[in-house]
Amino acid sequence: MKGMSNSHFILFIHINFLCIAVSSTAKPPFACDLSNPSTNSYAFCNTSLPISQRVENLISRLTLDEKISQLVNTAPAIPRLGIPSYQWWSESLHGVSSSGRGIKFNGETISSATSFPQVILTTSSFDTHLWYRIGQAIGIEARAVYNAGQASGMTFWAPNINIFRDPRWGRGQETPGEDPMVTSKYSVSYVRGIQGDSFEGGKLRGGHLQASACCKHFTAYDLDNWNGTNRSVFNAQVSKSFVYLADTYQPPFKSCIEEGKASGIMCAYNRVNGIPSCADFDLLSKTARGAWGFNGYFTSDCDAVSIIYDDQGYAKTPEDAVRDVLKSGMDVNCGSYLQKHTKSAVQQKIRGEGDIDRALSNLFTTRMRLGLFNGDPIQQPYGDISPKQVCSPDHQGLALEAARNGIVLLKNSAKRLPLSRATTMTLAVIGPNANTTKTLLGNYFGPPCKSITPLEAFKSYVREISYTPGCDSVACSSSVSFEEAVKLATLVDTVILIMGLDQTQERESHDRVDLVLPGKQQNLITIVAKAAKKPVILVILSGGPVDIYFAKHDGNIGSIIWAGYPGEAGGITLAEIMFGVTQGGDYPWLGIHKISSKFP
Repeated sequence: MKGMSNSHFILFIHINFLCIAVSSTAKPPFACDLSNPSTNSYAFCNTSLPISQRVENLISRLTLDEKISQLVNTAPAIPRLGIPSYQWWSESLHGVSSSGRGIKFNGETISSATSFPQVILTTSSFDTHLWYRIGQAIGIEARAVYNAGQASGMTFWAPNINIFRDPRWGRGQETPGEDPMVTSKYSVSYVRGIQGDSFEGGKLRGGHLQASACCKHFTAYDLDNWNGTNRSVFNAQVSKSFVYLADTYQPPFKSCIEEGKASGIMCAYNRVNGIPSCADFDLLSKTARGAWGFNGYFTSDCDAVSIIYDDQGYAKTPEDAVRDVLKSGMDVNCGSYLQKHTKSAVQQKIRGEGDIDRALSNLFTTRMRLGLFNGDPIQQPYGDISPKQVCSPDHQGLALEAARNGIVLLKNSAKRLPLSRATTMTLAVIGPNANTTKTLLGNYFGPPCKSITPLEAFKSYVREISYTPGCDSVACSSSVSFEEAVKLATLVDTVILIMGLDQTQERESHDRVDLVLPGKQQNLITIVAKAAKKPVILVILSGGPVDIYFAKHDGNIGSIIWAGYPGEAGGITLAEIMFGVTQGGDYPWLGIHKISSKFP
């Protein structure tokens, strides 16, 4: 898609969202309660000491069993030291998400979060400051959820900065695209934003992280499940000279570490030239820590340690797999493999406690940088971030701005856009993506603040509107409803087709086999366009590229828009774009005031 025209409709809107938040009564989990004499006396609770000394003191107090228990994403509490449990796995790809295990939207205090456009759409704005502001908003909302007592961790496994090399990859939607330079700049902007750094690389507030970002998946990962090969056994064959690795796959991770100062990196499922990513000492320790100066923690992808023995056969025993990942420099296992097999590895003298202590040092350093060992976090930096800052008018306005600036006009040869409210008396909206909010969100999303479908948004602009999905689903396996769609097209002034993909077609663990529209979608578009009174407007929702060459030269298709997965504000944004509104539509139930105008 990036090879096509990037003409954009740039719009501005006045927003007056109503956001209601109830004060939280829950306390966020923390260590070193200053009111508790039994823990207050520990050196690791002494905030006047350097974090390195505090971490060393803490580790020295742990038994072997306690140490091993902390090497997995669901780290249990250590009650005798006043250390609460901790969940390393939270997600925030394009908004604080319920996909991980660390965030709970309980429906009382905070029941939703701002859902920004999917990354591939946001990146098409080519606006580094916009990317930073989105990361900043996500970091603020993440800290607010924690302060409200609805989070058991502050380590977020985002951004996904893999290079989108194969356009059929189901997770390409999560990435900034195929260009190493653009992806590198995105990684720096997002990481600085979420962690609380300034866009120019200034200092964190009080030296603490607002939230912890984790760049993933290290490295050369762009296949999930294709042609009988899945990501667990995939071996990425990269040039032996490593020039290709260095020039294509590695620049985003290098930038993420050197410029973004990310506090986390996730190693991938796949092997690179035969070596599992999470067991590659050259990759994790020599390159990331040694050459690039990484000083955060390494996590495995979920169950990426177990597959080293179970699926890849790289390790001969489970204990060998433990040895390989700890020796490589990995610190925490998403899963339970290290919890189950590390003690036997130590007992068999396959691995000693030294590597365990190193891993714990990186893990507890991160938790201390988040301010979770300084007493009540509400009294610490970022403790003033309240639930009212989640789904704030500013953040929802930013979601609108991001959708506007990312959506791409691919064709307008018939000058169908913008539509005139004065002359567009009747409108038919056709397509399986026209009356859904879920498709707008992509994957790795949380409950959105407020969202309406494109169909609902169009109703504010046209006196008479008709709708039919045309297809039974995005898969469009049946043409039963085609006759109804064609008839509808003949009865109205204007037809908008909202087609494309959704998560049934592209997602994690599911790659596409080709680039054409699913099922009979192309047939539906062609026959409706032929039947319509005027050239139709075609909208494509997708994360990966779609072959719509047939529509480019079809005179019955006057305009084409690629809208990615535009997030919670996608329906509103599409309606505004269609009708050339620059300052907002008429959505009183969302608290949006209309100030209507048109493009010149």
